Amino acid sequence: MNGIKFLFLHKKTNWQRLIFKALVLLACLFIVNIQSAFAGIKNDIYDGNIFVVYAGNGSLVPAKQTLAQAIAEHKPVFLAFYVDDSKDCKEYAITISRVQEFYGKAAEIIPLSVDTIPSKKTYSPTEPGYYYSGVVPQVVVFDQSGKVVLNKQGQVPFEEIDDRFREVFNLLPRTESVQLKRRSFNEFSSELSK
Repeated sequence: MNGIKFLFLHKKTNWQRLIFKALVLLACLFIVNIQSAFAGIKNDIYDGNIFVVYAGNGSLVPAKQTLAQAIAEHKPVFLAFYVDDSKDCKEYAITISRVQEFYGKAAEIIPLSVDTIPSKKTYSPTEPGYYYSGVVPQVVVFDQSGKVVLNKQGQVPFEEIDDRFREVFNLLPRTESVQLKRRSFNEFSSELSK
């Protein structure tokens, strides 16, 4: 009888060890597969909406109007093509936010993720895909009549965009007007705007 009892206890111990080893192995695999939760502006990893994370301005996405609606209403338009997992777009998000700060009430600011552009063979001039050249970031500025006054790829400086909008709105050139100063609204974007 004691021999049977001993075998039963011995098997139970082995069973407990097996479960313990399996749980330890599962915990190790879980820890190894965890990715860091730190956002990085210097990498091409998706961290979330770039305007919320890097520009401190979640009001940009989604845009208030489509390109077709803005052109129909004869509003100047700033169209910015981007992707959320691009280092260049992450760095450029602060400039797009700055454009909205100065021209957001008078012009329609439309940041557009290129992932949302439908794949078609041809586009009409009122569709963003008509202007997309395949590179991000890319900016396109339209005047009130829907005419393109700026279409550039890469990180276009704010001053160049500002010059086009000054022409569109018939404002004084930057050299003849008072310099506008930007208020910082969060620690990260104030560091990038320097």
